[in-house]
Amino acid sequence: MSSESPAAARQTPRKGRTTSAILIEFLGSMNLAITLLVALGIGSIIGTVLVQERTWSEHMIDFGPFWFEVFRRLGLYDVYSASWYLAILTFLVISTSVCMYRYTPTVLKEMTRYRDHYQATSLRALSNQREWTMGLVPEQAREATQQTFRNKGFRFRDKSRKNGQVLYAGMKGRSNRLGYIFTHAAIVVICVGGLIDGDLLLKWNEWRGNLQVETRDDIPVSQIDDSRKLPVRPGSFRGTTNIPEGRAANVTFLPLRDGYVVQELPFTILVEDFRIQHYPDGQPRSYESDLRIIDQEYDKEFTQTIRVNEPLTYRGHSIYQASFGDGGSNLDLRIWPLRGGTEGVEQLEAKVFSQAEVNIGGQRYTLSIEDFELANVRPDELMEGGTRHRNVGPTFNYSMRMRDGRVLEFENYMLPIRIDGRDYYLSGVRPSPDQPFRYLHIPAGPDRSLDRFMTFLDNLRQTEPRREAARSAARYVLLELGMVEDQEQARQLSGQMALSAEQMIQQLLQEGFEAVSEGVEARVQAGANDPEQQALLRDFSHMLLERTLTNAYHNAVAEEAGVQSVSDMGGLTEDDRLFYEEALAALSALPGYTSPIFLELTGFEQVQSTGLMIARAPGAGIVYFGSAMLVLGLFLMFYVPHRRLWALVEQDESAGRTRILLAGVGQRDPKAFGKEFERVAQELDLRLRLAESKGGEEVKT
Repeated sequence: MSSESPAAARQTPRKGRTTSAILIEFLGSMNLAITLLVALGIGSIIGTVLVQERTWSEHMIDFGPFWFEVFRRLGLYDVYSASWYLAILTFLVISTSVCMYRYTPTVLKEMTRYRDHYQATSLRALSNQREWTMGLVPEQAREATQQTFRNKGFRFRDKSRKNGQVLYAGMKGRSNRLGYIFTHAAIVVICVGGLIDGDLLLKWNEWRGNLQVETRDDIPVSQIDDSRKLPVRPGSFRGTTNIPEGRAANVTFLPLRDGYVVQELPFTILVEDFRIQHYPDGQPRSYESDLRIIDQEYDKEFTQTIRVNEPLTYRGHSIYQASFGDGGSNLDLRIWPLRGGTEGVEQLEAKVFSQAEVNIGGQRYTLSIEDFELANVRPDELMEGGTRHRNVGPTFNYSMRMRDGRVLEFENYMLPIRIDGRDYYLSGVRPSPDQPFRYLHIPAGPDRSLDRFMTFLDNLRQTEPRREAARSAARYVLLELGMVEDQEQARQLSGQMALSAEQMIQQLLQEGFEAVSEGVEARVQAGANDPEQQALLRDFSHMLLERTLTNAYHNAVAEEAGVQSVSDMGGLTEDDRLFYEEALAALSALPGYTSPIFLELTGFEQVQSTGLMIARAPGAGIVYFGSAMLVLGLFLMFYVPHRRLWALVEQDESAGRTRILLAGVGQRDPKAFGKEFERVAQELDLRLRLAESKGGEEVKT
């Protein structure tokens, strides 16, 4: 006999466990599974909240350098393909599989065990139990018990004992145990599907250095190195492709880190036509593409129209209508010089996604035409009725490389936009994509064109008209202030003053009104000490500048009307005066506009492109199957209760009666089972009393 205590005896096998047994116990533990599920849930939430599959430059704009680097190191920009996310999926598959390996045999065994070894003492200890002593023979009691169990849907087995007792062990809802198996198997299946769609092959090639990232956006596919391309493969991916009307493509682009890689397709996609419909206020209502699929490998060719939420699926590839854009429209542009010089208006024919060079003031500037939009819907608080939006017409975007190496981005509107009752041509400029556009407002003339403003500007920036306006202004100011007696004296003294006026105009165009005021104040302080003389000199300079601007504007209005002077047309109207004030505001904003030219869109030939998202997800079907298993398993676990009944029938030979003991147990929702047990007991009681009243006749249903 061993002298060890029971506790020590229980601990002895644990000390002798092998490492593999300990590992299996750890991998199959509930704590590990819950931890992995929580981590997986957190990762999925992050992947839902944080927009995935964007370029690093876009994330840099959104989060800034510090948080961008933090999120990059954590792999949050592509969560579902991140190494840590795939590792969690892998460990969850292993953990759940080990758990099933350990407990599935027990669950299956439990489904077939009727537990017919219970004694009367154990049954009376259950909370749901009832007992009868009836004047029946045991056969009648057994018949009533069997019919009651069958009528209530219980499968049962009977076991006769040596002492004459017969135990009926019934069970209902044993498929509840299958819910455990289905639920755990579903987790494994879903995770396997997720691993398949995690694009492990791409990660493997990237880790081994076999795959490089392309960062250039403006080169054709033919110029991309093979190390940045992926051949046709059975793995999963999700990429985007923009194809102009009438053009074809057999690749898609997968965003990766700070660039992209090219994924080749086993077929060619030809865009035959792209259509877009708009609401009355100009907002897009629907858009669709007519695609022709050309598969040379299988010698197959067909056409299908795709729409939003109506993809085309072929050879495991789903092609979605994702977006639309410009496909290389032809633009007719007018180049208006904004700085000093003799350059006149020039015409330029450009194509979206192409570059052009312009020569301004002896300097060459490179223009990159980046986008064109036919319809632009903007909020309009002034509109009445149900809508609050309006279509303001076409816009185009371009960038310009300046002499100092900076690249400025521009957004120009083709048509004038009404703001506070007045029409303006808008041109936005920004130094980088992470900053908003700052708009230059150029007033539209009476004919809703730029001609009047640009003529006014030409009269200021070109030497001869500027000099003429300055001399006339100097003579006017000299006479107005009484500094000369007649026109001849004014003409003789106006030369130097006109030169000062020209200098102020040039400074105005280059630096703005504030710089001109500072320059005037500096000359006043340097040229006079007496306050009265300073005031006179200051007023003289301001009058000289104002009159020069007025003369230049009058000359522009007269030129527009085809007369010698504004007096020949009866003077300026109120609209002419308002335009002058708006033009001065535009002149003061020109230095901040930075660009030496203004591009006006005068015509276009639109070419549209369709934006396609091409996805291949071989694990999707596996995930759907696993999801169905999960739903079935949860339904069985929560809505199919597992319940047991026992009925012990024995004869009391001393009293000539039969004793029946009914007991039951339900592990889920004991209250509901208690009610069901009462119904079973009532039916059994009815059958027993009916059998007793018939005095031995056969009990019938």
